Amino acid sequence: MANAKFEEVAKQLIERIEDGTYSSAQRLPSEYDLAEEFDVSRLTVRKAIDTLIASKILVKDPGKGTYVMSTSVPNKIESGRMGLQSFTESARAYGKTSQTEVLKFEPLDNPDEEIQKKLKLEKSIHPEVDELVRRRFWDNEPMTIEDIVIPHKYVKGYKKEDFNQSLFEILSKSVEISYSQQEIEVILVDKKMAELLGVEVGQPLMCVKSVTYTADARPIFYDKSYYRADKYTFRTTLTRLEH
Repeated sequence: MANAKFEEVAKQLIERIEDGTYSSAQRLPSEYDLAEEFDVSRLTVRKAIDTLIASKILVKDPGKGTYVMSTSVPNKIESGRMGLQSFTESARAYGKTSQTEVLKFEPLDNPDEEIQKKLKLEKSIHPEVDELVRRRFWDNEPMTIEDIVIPHKYVKGYKKEDFNQSLFEILSKSVEISYSQQEIEVILVDKKMAELLGVEVGQPLMCVKSVTYTADARPIFYDKSYYRADKYTFRTTLTRLEH
């Protein structure tokens, strides 16, 4: 009987996805709410959801919820569809496995004027910042190169090999990440970047410059990332101001 119940719940969830009640990339109601609505136990709902996750119909983002697998851009990753996420969190949301190769982690002696301005560094003193460069993979395919500059106080005590994991998870132990401001431009890939990303020289890349902040607008890190244009698209929401 338990099997029949969770299969029936799974069937109804599929019907809601097909009729548009739950759209692509939409978060589902909580297990508690679904259990109450379907008049079943949370365990039954969990079994139904796990079945649909295994079938690539749903995807779970730990700590955030369960989502309908994105179908809007089948051949590309849609960055921003679930708000501000780390690379690792985005991979999980698409049912992928992320890998990281740390190319560099060392003090940055002379950050340029743009970095000093973005991170609000004091010009009168020698800023203590570190540079972290990583190559990121999804299912062993190179996707992006990250060049991150971060105040030393946030990564004090960490070594190069420690950054094989999510930077957001490391930082969340000492600071609360709230939002990010981004600038996006298209560039043509040079020979070095082409070799790192496994693409042809001259292909387009998306260069994304971003600053990530705390809720009280303190900059946490500056990031210049290079994304494969054949693999990524970016979603933004624009709100009209009163005139």
